[in-house]
Amino acid sequence: MGASKIDIYSKEVNDIAQMAKVFAHPARVAILQYISKQNSCICNDIVDEIGLSQPTISQHLKVINDANLLNGTYEGKSICYCLNTERFQEFQELFNSFFNTTKSNCC
Repeated sequence: MGASKIDIYSKEVNDIAQMAKVFAHPARVAILQYISKQNSCICNDIVDEIGLSQPTISQHLKVINDANLLNGTYEGKSICYCLNTERFQEFQELFNSFFNTTKSNCC
C-alpha cells in the first residue's frame, strides 16, 4: 500500500475526511449514539450494549478518539468515555460550511 499523502491537503479537508471516517461505519455511529444517551461517562458497558467484542469496540473507539470526539478519564484500569461536545460543534460547523459552499459552487 502506498504512503498516505494527507499532508498535501488542508487541515479542513483532512478534518472532514477524518470525521467522515467516524460516520462511515454503523458500529461507530451506534457507539456515539449510545454514549450520547448516558447521564455520565461510561466504561465497560459499551461492549454489552453494542454487541461486539471488546477488541472490536476498542478499534472503533480508537477511530472515534483519533477524531477527538471523545473525552476520557481513567477509573482504575478502565477508561470512561464522554462525548467531546465542543469538537462535535466544530465538525458540525465545518460540515455545514463545506456543504453550503459546495452547493453554492454548483449554481
